[in-house]
Amino acid sequence: MESKAIGMIGLGIMGSAMSSNLIRAGFRVLGYDVLPRRRAEHRKAGGSVARSCRDVAKRCDIIVTSLPSSDALLDTAEELSQSSRPNQIVIETSTLPIPVKEAARKRLAARGAILLDCTLSGTGAQARVKDLVVYASGDRKLYRRIAPVLDGFARAHYYVGAFGAGSKVKFVANLLVAIHNVAAAEAMVLAMKSGLDPAMVLKVVADGAGASRMLQVRGPMMVKGDYSDAAMKVQVWQKDMTIIGDYARKIDCPTPLFSASAPFYTAAMAMGHGAEDTGVVCAVLEQMANNPRRRR
Repeated sequence: MESKAIGMIGLGIMGSAMSSNLIRAGFRVLGYDVLPRRRAEHRKAGGSVARSCRDVAKRCDIIVTSLPSSDALLDTAEELSQSSRPNQIVIETSTLPIPVKEAARKRLAARGAILLDCTLSGTGAQARVKDLVVYASGDRKLYRRIAPVLDGFARAHYYVGAFGAGSKVKFVANLLVAIHNVAAAEAMVLAMKSGLDPAMVLKVVADGAGASRMLQVRGPMMVKGDYSDAAMKVQVWQKDMTIIGDYARKIDCPTPLFSASAPFYTAAMAMGHGAEDTGVVCAVLEQMANNPRRRR
């Protein structure tokens, strides 16, 4: 790469974690977020702060975007296109509908910039410790060019095909996360109702055939009954669930277990847990089981 200056647009849970790891890897990270608080936190972490998306486009050859919604991506693409230039690369990491990413790609391509669909597998907590996997799709030569950037914030990265394949692989991965998270919660509630020490159960089950990454990541939250340190907020996860469900219906693919897991996340929202981690589905199941454990 001709420059070690990387732009980062979107400094939320995932974006701030990625930018911090890039800084530790020796990159200069020019960050921008619509929220002043996040920009201040980025500066405190050792990054420099841009005035706008256009400012990032003017100063960086490679830009990473981590955005919360379709509108945010389209608005960002429009603003970037006003200052983008040929061969500029935008690494788009958000979980969003593929047609939205295609629209953003076209807006940038009009100025010669290239959007790559590079989705992430991992929670915010995993992102902080560089335990992310990237599913990269788009121009393969450009994937090889951005590999050092991906190495800066991810444990592993894979080229999975033409543009959009990264999102499709992410849908598959998140379908499993949705199911495994509820399965872990169901198992932990069974342990609690059985009078077993949940910490002991987590330790021994996680070392056996019943282990899963979600049990490993969210099991400790379920043991404590504390979901306040959200690696993935329920209200954000609902967006991902909707995208996956819509995509599966579009291609006429049945997803019975995924569909069965959805009501527990909806119930968590209804119970006022929207800002908490998705592991809070354990609290939903505890209430259904009339579990007498302490309440926060």
